[in-house]
Amino acid sequence: VQLVESGGGSVQTGGSLRLSCTASGRTDRSRCMGWFRQSPGQEREGLAAITRNGATSYADSVKGRFTISQDNAKNTLYLQMASLKFEDTAVYYCAAHSHSICHSGAVFTYWGQGTQVTVSS
Repeated sequence: VQLVESGGGSVQTGGSLRLSCTASGRTDRSRCMGWFRQSPGQEREGLAAITRNGATSYADSVKGRFTISQDNAKNTLYLQMASLKFEDTAVYYCAAHSHSICHSGAVFTYWGQGTQVTVSS
């Protein structure tokens, strides 16, 4: 499975941004997909995950502000981010795996290259 993120950029605090992740190749192996982020000097943080059937889970840090969704026909995963804060600045990654455990703490096999999100005042 190949994953390519897009939609990153610069946004002011309080603003919104939508990230996309397009999957190609053996997309049947993307039974669960998720969003992660990593800022310099920080560990990678799991944000949200979604099953092929649309069941979602979120980390407490983004619950209520971020929404994960997907368009299975387009093999595309989305992360709608709202009320962005300075501390949301990071490289955002999408990931996928093929097993049944679907949450951001699971082991993900396939990873995109990341897209930078910068939040400033």
